[in-house]
Amino acid sequence: MELRHLRYFLALADELHFGRAARRLSISQPPLTVAIQQLEAEIGTPLFLRSSREVQLTAAGEALVPAARSALEQAAQALHAARDAASGQTGRLHVGFAGTMLYRGLPQMLRRFRVDHPRLQLSLRELSSSEQIVELQHARLDAGFVHVSRAPEGLAQLLVSSQPFVACVPAEHKLARRRTLPILALAGEPFALISRSVSPDYHARIVNACQAAGLQQPPLHELQHWLSVVSLVAQGLAVALVPAALQQAGLHGAVFVPVQDPQSSLPRYETRCLWQPARDLPALGLFLQAVRAVAEGG
Repeated sequence: MELRHLRYFLALADELHFGRAARRLSISQPPLTVAIQQLEAEIGTPLFLRSSREVQLTAAGEALVPAARSALEQAAQALHAARDAASGQTGRLHVGFAGTMLYRGLPQMLRRFRVDHPRLQLSLRELSSSEQIVELQHARLDAGFVHVSRAPEGLAQLLVSSQPFVACVPAEHKLARRRTLPILALAGEPFALISRSVSPDYHARIVNACQAAGLQQPPLHELQHWLSVVSLVAQGLAVALVPAALQQAGLHGAVFVPVQDPQSSLPRYETRCLWQPARDLPALGLFLQAVRAVAEGG
């Protein structure tokens, strides 16, 4: 059964006149007659009673009218849905993020995207940078916000932010009153750091920076989240070097002090949005527009 047959049927059902129905459809009368005959042959019963004076619907025709209207409406909805998906206006994106992004632009990106594209849905997953890269490579994430110094091969990247590391010390600690301090000032203190398994890149770079500054004591506490590092410091159990954005976490008991690093050995904490450029995801392009606008201060 062709949708064209249903459109012709409904036009004739409304007009009950072959000539008027043909004009309404912008066709001649013979193709309309043939289409109705084909539809009746497919169904196996007459849909109209024809005479020289009038055209009337049969019981079968009456029953087909609402079903035909529903079928055409559903077809139109399917067409619109496909077009919207092709243009990126509908659908769902799966986005990964590391926890510090909650304090470094992610909420603003999400709000901007929601306002600009209310029919697109985002599904968020908090994962470590290494976990996100694996999920991206297996197409289980559409985009991810990771903390790496460079993008792995096969993934496109957009630098979202670059921030310094700062010293994080307990509020009651003597170092909390300093305006700045060198890394070496943390010597002799219990030290907390993000786990090597969670962020091997930054774990290694911070350890190397500490060693370059003369701070040889290895980390005593390795935690799964930067927020856990700050929480441990807030309890008076450690000191740490953390991304500056964590100051926005507002954890009582932790104080953040800028670091003097004359050798520039301490890395900057860089956040990149990664995605697979080969995937056909129009909605992803719209999401990246929102990410870029917030990253650039737009």
